[in-house]
Amino acid sequence: MNVRSLGKTGLRVSELCLGSMTFGAAASQEESFRMMDRFAEVGGNFIDTANVYSQGASEEIVGNWLRSQKRDDYVIATKVRFPMGEGHNDNGLSRKHILASVEDSLKRLGTDYIDLYQIHAWDLLTPLEETLSTLNDLVRKGVVRYIGASNLRAWQLQKAIYTSRQNGWETFVSLQPQYNLLCRATEYELLPLCANEGIGVIPWSPLRGGWLSGKFRRGQQPQENTRVGTNKEVWDRYNNEFTWNIIDTLHAIAEEADKSPAQVALNWMLSRNVITAPIIGARNVEQLDDNLGGSGWYLTEEQITRLDDVSELPVSYPYDLAAENQQRRGRAPIVTRLS
Repeated sequence: MNVRSLGKTGLRVSELCLGSMTFGAAASQEESFRMMDRFAEVGGNFIDTANVYSQGASEEIVGNWLRSQKRDDYVIATKVRFPMGEGHNDNGLSRKHILASVEDSLKRLGTDYIDLYQIHAWDLLTPLEETLSTLNDLVRKGVVRYIGASNLRAWQLQKAIYTSRQNGWETFVSLQPQYNLLCRATEYELLPLCANEGIGVIPWSPLRGGWLSGKFRRGQQPQENTRVGTNKEVWDRYNNEFTWNIIDTLHAIAEEADKSPAQVALNWMLSRNVITAPIIGARNVEQLDDNLGGSGWYLTEEQITRLDDVSELPVSYPYDLAAENQQRRGRAPIVTRLS
């Protein structure tokens, strides 16, 4: 598997990141171990979790697996923001909650340090300076190597970057937003901001919860044994011509390339010059193997253009300015590929 630098840092990560939200929930510890073993076997070194995934069980499973590995070979990312209990201070991005949460995450992960510590979302109640100064202190103490953010709006991310710079603090090096063929509004401001600031982008839900996995075709009814099929609200939101046109194109290109639709969707994302590593999640090794096949090959420029065109969102001022169109689409004519 190819490796890339995380943004403008010197940290090298695999171009696919293994997401562990299923660990301890849809996947047992035994199956989670098999997935991590398989991921490591093909050269993956980047694993993402969060304290709230399975109420700490995901971090514990990753930590149990790490004990049999060489710790420094892996880049472990986790998150803080949401509650793990019912206490008044067991939520948000206050100094109290961050310090308590990082200590608990370190114990569950069984490690002395966290490679990438991310805020899981914005906190309206806590002063930004309190959050960022606390994160800076964690880096200075050595228990956190880098800091990142998830689910921020562009103005929030830019404000955090400027606030850190003004105070001489560590700045966010990565952003974890939702981004996929069915969710491209991320391109309007977030991706150009990340490109301009040298922020690594590690998108979650690159297959949009299964819609882009290849399980669905036009005219099909929701399947009860899938995440999409068991959520009527999600099905109703995406059951439309825009979605089915994208899925039709995915299947057509998959046949041309002799790949699965999921692999095509992931490879399209890897063609975006601002993307570092999509976060792939799976319930078992078979699903993981299919996702891993999204790396190690390249769509043609013509195939990328077809996917761009069919998934293009309608835009209005100021996002329709021609001079910014190529940057907004998050692509460059030549994509740098690291090995």
